[in-house]
Amino acid sequence: MPLVTDIAIILLSYVLGSIPFGLLIVKLKTGKDIREVESGRTGGTNAMRAAGFWAGFSTAMLDILKGAIGAWAAQWLVPDHYWVHVIAPLAAIIGHNYSIFLPERDANGKLIRLRGGAGGAPSVGGAMGIWPASILIILPLGMLTFFTIGIASITTIAVALFAIVIFILRAMQGAPWEYVWYGVGAELLLIWALRPNLKKLFEGNERVVKYSLNGWLRARQEAKDQKVS
Repeated sequence: MPLVTDIAIILLSYVLGSIPFGLLIVKLKTGKDIREVESGRTGGTNAMRAAGFWAGFSTAMLDILKGAIGAWAAQWLVPDHYWVHVIAPLAAIIGHNYSIFLPERDANGKLIRLRGGAGGAPSVGGAMGIWPASILIILPLGMLTFFTIGIASITTIAVALFAIVIFILRAMQGAPWEYVWYGVGAELLLIWALRPNLKKLFEGNERVVKYSLNGWLRARQEAKDQKVS
């Protein structure tokens, strides 16, 4: 029975993670299909592009909860199964990135892929579910990274890196070492999902948010260059 419970928690976490809140919110607000906007992802960043700040904010908060609920459920139902505490929120991230509710098929009806987001928000939620106070560290650092560097993909990858550092420090103080692997697993999932963005980044073509420090400095330099030319 314990194994059945473990498997059930992980599967339910995946299904919960698969709920495409970004698609639902944007559809209700604008009638648009978020999969046809910009990156085509269903996360908060693309929801903001498609339907404005509050749509993006609401999507991000609900996506954070997806990861957190997976961890909370595991800790409540199987308190001593630390690996399930790790795998359940990772399953929520996988569900978010590869949603069972968003299959993409070719003209013949053959499944091509499962659509979704990049996993940033549910990865924050998973860390929060494992240790609630982590949100008070990860969110400010994530916002600092975003508004300084101004690149969403770097910010997303940084979030899991912050989680790794936090759980290493906590493990050194007596918390389960298994939790460190949550950060490692989340980081790998985020990097895999962001492969197209990383390619653009290395090519120098990744989008920079204009209201970040990096974006402001770039705009200022471009203005100077235009004056010179």
